[in-house]
Amino acid sequence: MSIRDNIMEVRRRIAAACERSGRDPEEVRLIAVSKTKPVSMIEEAVAAGQNIFGENRPQELRDKYALLPSSLQWHMIGHLQKNKIKYVVGRACMIHSIDSLDLAEAVNEQAAKSHVIMPVLVEVNAAGEESKFGVRPEETEALVRAIAGLENIRVKGLMTIAPNVEDPQLNRPYFRQLKQLCIDIGQKNIDNVSMIELSMGMTGDYEVAVEEGATFVRVGTGIFGDRRSLDV
Repeated sequence: MSIRDNIMEVRRRIAAACERSGRDPEEVRLIAVSKTKPVSMIEEAVAAGQNIFGENRPQELRDKYALLPSSLQWHMIGHLQKNKIKYVVGRACMIHSIDSLDLAEAVNEQAAKSHVIMPVLVEVNAAGEESKFGVRPEETEALVRAIAGLENIRVKGLMTIAPNVEDPQLNRPYFRQLKQLCIDIGQKNIDNVSMIELSMGMTGDYEVAVEEGATFVRVGTGIFGDRRSLDV
C-alpha cells in the first residue's frame, strides 16, 4: 500500500474507534512519525493531506523544518537533551517529552530567548518500565505544578509511551490511567496549565488509545512502513 493509502486506513480506523467510544473524530489528531524518513516520503504524506509530523531527533526536526512547507506542524516526541533544545524551540509547535523540572527550566530559558511561549506535555511512565523515560504517575502533579511557574512554558496535558505488546488490549489500563490522571490534575485549576491533550497510542495500539481518550496518536510504521535509517 502507498503512503496515501496507509494514511487513509489509519484515519478510517481512528474514526471507527471514535464511533465505538462515542467520540468526535475531530478531537483526535494524527501525528505522522517521520523520524529517519526522507523528505520525499514526507512530501507524499503532505500530498495525501497530512500536515502534522513528529520527530525524535532535534537536528532532524530542524533540517526538515527548513526543507518543507512552513504550513506543517512539527512535534518533538522523543527524549530531549538540554543541549539540543535550541533546535526545537521556535520550530516545534509542541514538545511531548518533558520529564523533569530541570529540562522544563532549560526549555523555558530558550523560549524566553526566542520570545515564544512553548506548549509542552509532561511525559508519564505509566507502565513503570525501566527502559522508558517519564515521571511516575504519582509524581506527575507535583511536576506539573513546578512547571506551571515558568513564564514561557504552558503545560497542555500528558504523554505516555506504552509497552510494546502483541495484544494492544494489554495497554488499555495504562491509557485509562493517563486519562484519569489528566482529568484529576485538570480539576485542580492550576494557573498556566490546561490539561486538554493526551498523546498516547502508536502503530500497534492507537485504536485502543483513541477509545480511552487520546487526542494525539503517533503513527510511524503504520504510515511509512518499517523503520530504516535514511538521510534527510
